[in-house]
Amino acid sequence: MSTTATSAPQRTAPPQEAQGKPQWVPLTVGVLAAVALVAAAALVVGVKSAVLAALGLALGLTLFHSRFGFTSAWRQLVSVGQTEGIRAHLLMLGAASILFAPILAGGVTFFGGEAEGNVSPVGLGLVVGAVLFGIGMQLGGACASGTLFAVGGGNTLMVITLFFFICGSVLGALHFPLWTSEAITLGSFSLAEDTGLGYFGALVVQLAVLGAIGFVAIRWARRHDAPPAGRPPTSRGLWRVLRGAWPLWVGALLLAGLNAVVLLTRGSPWGITSAFVLWGSKALQAIGVDVASWPYWQGELAASLAGPVLADSTSVLDFGIIVGALVASAASGAFVLAKRMPAKVVLAAVIGGLLMGYGARLAYGCNIGAYFSGIASFSVHGWVWGLLALVGTWIGLKLRPLFGLGVPKPSDSVC
Repeated sequence: MSTTATSAPQRTAPPQEAQGKPQWVPLTVGVLAAVALVAAAALVVGVKSAVLAALGLALGLTLFHSRFGFTSAWRQLVSVGQTEGIRAHLLMLGAASILFAPILAGGVTFFGGEAEGNVSPVGLGLVVGAVLFGIGMQLGGACASGTLFAVGGGNTLMVITLFFFICGSVLGALHFPLWTSEAITLGSFSLAEDTGLGYFGALVVQLAVLGAIGFVAIRWARRHDAPPAGRPPTSRGLWRVLRGAWPLWVGALLLAGLNAVVLLTRGSPWGITSAFVLWGSKALQAIGVDVASWPYWQGELAASLAGPVLADSTSVLDFGIIVGALVASAASGAFVLAKRMPAKVVLAAVIGGLLMGYGARLAYGCNIGAYFSGIASFSVHGWVWGLLALVGTWIGLKLRPLFGLGVPKPSDSVC
């Protein structure tokens, strides 16, 4: 991506189609870690957890190979009017909605129990949290899913973002009661269950809305004479496909399908950031902090805090994404550790991570749990989250130059 001058760490890996030979050391480590994760999940919980570990690996592979962006898609839309990424979001959301509707209507999962969507409350916490998350994405350099697959791909700067993402999540959990009280929360609203439309009626309405947004997105890009998206060339041939770049539409459909399988496997859709709260809280607990007394960890969540990390299904998915991205990047010869991290860029990663972590707790999720899975679950909360994250993106783009980070210009080719 050609942008204004930036001090961000440079990744020098060649385009995907011209990637070098597999990097056998990190690839071996990744494969062994993948096998160990699936085996450990099976031993700690059982077959269900092993399946979730495998799904996490598949999500990591898909995110890496398709370079499916949330942060970059919103940045391109707001800065230069490029809507290719947003149109990929619409395809993903539409496909996921089609898959989710019969699952949620039937309520049956692979391992028993009821399938429930991510339908969360609308309130002040959502408003503040989603805007903060949008700002944090643009400063931290990635969203929740992007942070995980970038860490797996060797981006050391994203390790810093992830650490402070966890810290912000724990702080958000501590303040959670302040932002979710009944006085400032309207409650949750489902397009399917609270309108009388049912899931199939809500599906028709939602697809119509997504289609209308897609039409506007195309017109918006033409009106702004948006530059073409500069993406790695698509790979040809089975071996090259397994190692190279995938079109955005392939990533969109695969992510929608994998999210539906996650819903069928554990009874709830894909999410990411609840695991960050758990990891940080367990770390504090290990040094003597009584996090178990926090209101956030009362009720159903108390069992998660008391149990092993691998008993938490979201943690298993997250670990799978990191390892899956490691395998994908090493197999394609693209595992590159960032060696140069200017102080301003590191500071942006710290602030961005804190804002995303804190915002995700207040807003009941991130770009995956709230936006992707929320909209696919026909939750109004998901739609509101997406709109407010765009507001945060606009603010974040205004702040990026302060940290030596570039902002796309109309004359640039974006990726």
